[in-house]
Amino acid sequence: MTLKFTVMGDPFGWQRAGQNHTTGATFTQPKTMIMENAVAWEFKKNYHAERFPPKTPLCLFVVAYMPIPKSTPWRTRAKMITGEIRPTVKPDWDNLGKLVSDALNGIAYDDDKCIVDGCVRKYYSEDPRTEITIQEAQ
Repeated sequence: MTLKFTVMGDPFGWQRAGQNHTTGATFTQPKTMIMENAVAWEFKKNYHAERFPPKTPLCLFVVAYMPIPKSTPWRTRAKMITGEIRPTVKPDWDNLGKLVSDALNGIAYDDDKCIVDGCVRKYYSEDPRTEITIQEAQ
């Protein structure tokens, strides 16, 4: 089984947990929660109650299409669109993958510990989005 879906908008990576300085309690940053909910909602919209059986080894592929800065010269823009120039800007690749894998816990699979293989790629695009593919490991 292979499940693919797209989250429209600027790709966003997991942010470090915050800490309440009064109580010392840690919490998930609000923007991280919003983006995790967007990923989960998009999955549910496309696949409803479909999910992988527990303990199924999975592969997670995340392709992030970053927005091209408005001030980019047209020659550079063309190279960005063709993939000749790739993003070396934040968010980091590992934070993109972490946000997606955490967002789908208990929704697409029982726990992200089932992910045994994965890949995160970053490209530029005039249509920013995050494309996510989950499939059973071979």
